[in-house]
Amino acid sequence: MTPPLINSHIQIMLWVIPWSIGGVMFAKRILTLATAAWCLAAQVVAAEPQLVMVSQPGCAYCEAWERTIGPIYPKTPEGKFAPLVHANKRSGPPEGITYARKVNFTPTFILVDDGAEIDRIEGYPGEDFFWGLLGMMLEKHTDFSKGGS
Repeated sequence: MTPPLINSHIQIMLWVIPWSIGGVMFAKRILTLATAAWCLAAQVVAAEPQLVMVSQPGCAYCEAWERTIGPIYPKTPEGKFAPLVHANKRSGPPEGITYARKVNFTPTFILVDDGAEIDRIEGYPGEDFFWGLLGMMLEKHTDFSKGGS
């Protein structure tokens, strides 16, 4: 009988430990712990700054942002560095994200790192001001650099 194909280190543990220590239950616990550790490590590696856009239906400024900035945002250095996540004001923050304070205005753009708010832009001041404010916010709180992101 050959052990299932998993990570080679876990594979050896699952093959040797149950027979030497005495039980399949022990092997299942080891597998569960190894899987949990792998999932946590994957989340830490995947942590990156995100820009949460909080909006609500009928928000004219949200619609203006979606029309002027929305299509190009993912293609910009800012959008590649801090991908956009949409959130509805009434639904609260997306899973795994916390806001530092209540969102009162839409749109509100919340810069998040490791699931926690680090800064925000309230309202949409127009295309020219938005890019300037976003750039300053990213450079102040992250290692973002427009020239070398």
